[in-house]
Amino acid sequence: MSNRRILSLWFPRLGAERLVRAARGLHEGPLAVVEEQSNMQVITALNLVAQQAGLRVGQPVRDAHAMCGGLITRARNVPAEAAFLTALRRWAGKFSPWVAEEAPDALVVDLSGCAHLFGGEAALLDVLQTDCADMGLSVQMGIADTLGAAWALARFAGQEAGSDRNGDAISQEARATRARAGKRRHWTKGGVAPQVVAAGGGARIAGPGQTYGALSPLPVAALRLDDATVAQLGRLGLRRIGDLLGQPRASLARRFGKGLVLRLDQAMGSAPEPVSPARPHVQFAVRMTMPDPIGLKEDLMAGIDRILPNLCAKLETKGMGARQIRLEAHRTDQAAEVLAVGLARPSHDPHRIRPLLELKIDQIDAGYGIDMLRLMAVQVEPVHARTLAGHADASRAVRDRLAGNTAVDDLIGKLGARVGLDAITRLHPASSHIPEKTAQTLAAAWSEPAQDWPRPPTPRPVLMWRPEPVMAPDTPTVPDRFRWRGRDWTLAEARGPERIAPEWWLDDPNWRSGVRDYWVVVTEQGHRLWLYFGHGGAMSSGWFCQGSFA
Repeated sequence: MSNRRILSLWFPRLGAERLVRAARGLHEGPLAVVEEQSNMQVITALNLVAQQAGLRVGQPVRDAHAMCGGLITRARNVPAEAAFLTALRRWAGKFSPWVAEEAPDALVVDLSGCAHLFGGEAALLDVLQTDCADMGLSVQMGIADTLGAAWALARFAGQEAGSDRNGDAISQEARATRARAGKRRHWTKGGVAPQVVAAGGGARIAGPGQTYGALSPLPVAALRLDDATVAQLGRLGLRRIGDLLGQPRASLARRFGKGLVLRLDQAMGSAPEPVSPARPHVQFAVRMTMPDPIGLKEDLMAGIDRILPNLCAKLETKGMGARQIRLEAHRTDQAAEVLAVGLARPSHDPHRIRPLLELKIDQIDAGYGIDMLRLMAVQVEPVHARTLAGHADASRAVRDRLAGNTAVDDLIGKLGARVGLDAITRLHPASSHIPEKTAQTLAAAWSEPAQDWPRPPTPRPVLMWRPEPVMAPDTPTVPDRFRWRGRDWTLAEARGPERIAPEWWLDDPNWRSGVRDYWVVVTEQGHRLWLYFGHGGAMSSGWFCQGSFA
C-alpha cells in the first residue's frame, strides 16, 4: 500500500476576499466579483455576506441586484488573482516542498512524510485553518491517499447526493441499477465500514486505505465530471460514487466514455495522478506605483520610459533577450488593462522595445485612472555575444555591421504589433523538384533569412498560380494560337520543353495530369507565359498555364 498523502486546499471565496484584503476590510456588506461572459455580466466570486443573502456564483448581475439591493460589485482582475494564488502557493511551501496550483482558486499539497512534523494530519489542518483565518481567507480542506479523493473531500464532504426531480420520478427510475450497485459494496460483507474523520473548519480526512468508504456517499460530481455527464448519471439513478464503484467498468466506458472511468481510477488510486509543483524560474518584471492616477498617453509613455531601462538591464545582466513583452496597467477600480508585443529577434535594447509599446498604447482604457504600471518579459531567449576571428579591421567592420543590422527585425516587430507576428512570413528553399513545392513558408519572426537558394535547371516564373486550362489542340506541339483567360494569344517564340514527372509516392490532386512538358512561351502581345502539356494520367491530357515571367 502506498504511503502517499495528498492535501487539497480550496478557497471558495478567493476573488472576493482578495479585494477585502486589499481594501483592509472596508467591504463589510455583500460583495461580488463580476466578469463579462457571453455579453453578460456574471458573478465569479462572493463574500460570506453575499452568499448568506442567497446569491451564487455564475448568477447574472442583474438578478443579483434584484435579490440584494445593497450589493457591491467589482470587476474581476484575472492577473491579480493568479498572482495572489501564486503567493498562497509560496505560503503553503512551509508545509511541504511539493505544492501545485489548481487555477483559479485551489492548491494541491503532497504531504507524504510531512504531517508528523506538525503533530499529525488533524493538527496540521488546525494550523492551516488558523493561518487562513489570520489572512482573512475561507478555506475547505481534504486529505486522502489520492489527489482525486482529496479534491472530492475538500468540496463535497458532508453533502448528500440529491436530484432536481420529484420523488415519483426518482422512485420509478433504474431500480435494478441501484439494487445491483448496492449488492456490490464489498466492504459491507464483513468488517467495519471505512470512516471519514471530520476535522475543524469543514475539513475531512480519509485515513490511509479508506478511500472507498470516504468517497462512496459523495455525489458523482465529486469525481470532477462535466455537468452533462453528471445529469446523465442522475437520470439513470447513479447519484453517488458508491453506485458507480459497483458497476462494470466496460459498461461505463461504452456508455459515458473513458473519461468517467479515468476519473474513477484516479480517485481510487488505480491511475497515477502526480502533483507537479511549479518550477522556480527567474522572472523579469518591473513595476511602478503612481502617487496619483494617470490617464494620458504621454504620462503612460513617461512611466514606461522610467521602468523599461530597468527591465532591459536585468535581461542584459542574465544574458537574455525579450521575445514577448507584456504591459499591465492596473486601474483604480481594481481592473487591469493588459497588452503584449512581440519582437522578431530577442533583444534587451530599450530603444527597440519602446516603439512597439507606443504603437499599442492607445488600446489601454484608463477608466478613472491608472495607479500602477507593470512591465514583464513573458518570453525570453539567450542572447549570445558574437566574437569574430580574422584581421582586426575586417573583424571590427563586420561586427559593427552585424550589430547595426536590425532594420529588418525592427520592421517585422512594428508590423507584427499591427497585424500579428504570425501574419508576416518569408520563404525558404525546400527539397523538391515540383515547381510549386520548391519553397516553404515560415514565420519571419521565428526564422533566419534564407541563404544559398538552389538554381533551377531552367528559369522559373516570378508569378506562379494553380494550373489554369488553356484552349489549344490536344497535341504535345506548342500551338501557334491558343485561348487563355478569355483572350486569344498568338505564339511568337517558345523554348523548351522541360519534362517534370510527378512524385509517384504521393497522390497530389494537382498532378493527376501525369508527366508535364513545360515551355517558356512568348506571345506577340509581349507576355512571357509558363505553359505545360500534361500527357494524361488520372485525368485527360491537355495544355495549362501555371505562371508568368516579369
